Amino acid sequence: MLFISSAVARRWLGDDHPVVDEAVLALSELVTNALRHSNAKPYTLIGLTVAAAGGAVYVGVRDPGSTFSAPHIRQEPEAEDGRGLLIINQIAQEWGVREHGHGLGRTVWCAIRAVPPLAASAPAPAEGSAGDVAVEIR
Repeated sequence: MLFISSAVARRWLGDDHPVVDEAVLALSELVTNALRHSNAKPYTLIGLTVAAAGGAVYVGVRDPGSTFSAPHIRQEPEAEDGRGLLIINQIAQEWGVREHGHGLGRTVWCAIRAVPPLAASAPAPAEGSAGDVAVEIR
């Protein structure tokens, strides 16, 4: 599953995109969280969105949500896992959660700046929506 999401991000953005590695990392972390912390079951569709626009790459993962927890940054420095959103918080310009309503799931998303702040005067990368896909958990 994670291989699929990485390949999708690389195909949509292209290997030469300035933040393709960050987008792949973000997508991998968000998909992992969706699988581990949502109510996803076998054959549940997890939606992936990767889009480049306005000098940023937007990454989103839609899952069925959870009745027990909401996405949050873990605060235990000695923990051996649970650092996915901490990583997202470091590489993304911003991130958030969009709840779609009871039983309709949620989307966890992030925006990654495609042009480093010091290179703001450099030409921006080509813009355009990259795409969406839904993948099935088996």
